[in-house]
Amino acid sequence: MDVRVDEAGKARCAWVGEDVEYRRYHDEEWGRPLHGDRALFEKLSLEGFQAGLSWITILRKRSRFREVFERFDPDTVSNFGSDDIERLMTDAGIIRNRAKIIATIGNAQLVSQMVPGELDDFLWSFAPERPQPRPQSFADVPATTPESAAMSKALRKRGFRFVGPTTMYALMQSAGMVDDHVAGCWRAD
Repeated sequence: MDVRVDEAGKARCAWVGEDVEYRRYHDEEWGRPLHGDRALFEKLSLEGFQAGLSWITILRKRSRFREVFERFDPDTVSNFGSDDIERLMTDAGIIRNRAKIIATIGNAQLVSQMVPGELDDFLWSFAPERPQPRPQSFADVPATTPESAAMSKALRKRGFRFVGPTTMYALMQSAGMVDDHVAGCWRAD
């Protein structure tokens, strides 16, 4: 089944399950257009941390990520050094993956060199130009698209890390560049 109906009769994408925070995220964030360099840098970073894990793991740790990464201010994070890396490696409130932490700092350095609005414009330039057909089932939702592959390639060319095509498609979904709410979900209407 591709939708799940809750106790109040609201149909949602089935991946949401019963978790209250996941429901809120699905209803209020996932698939809604997100703009702003800081917001998109946060999304890019969290999607990178999610690679190989479930999104609910990241979602449950998001508030701590925001604390320790200074609300994902690229200018601040770009100045993190070895002491910060070691501090983050001991923080059980986040994903303690050295490569992902170092990548986030490096990505922040790249973002901080951009002019305001450049990250937003750059990422959104890969959004499909016309609305895609509504997925009828999860089987219709791709893991990657030509657009996510192009975004990944362009980001890597600029020096970004943990930005593979699958991760970038997840970013496109969560930032509303594509709308993959399946048919029957209340958000698909």
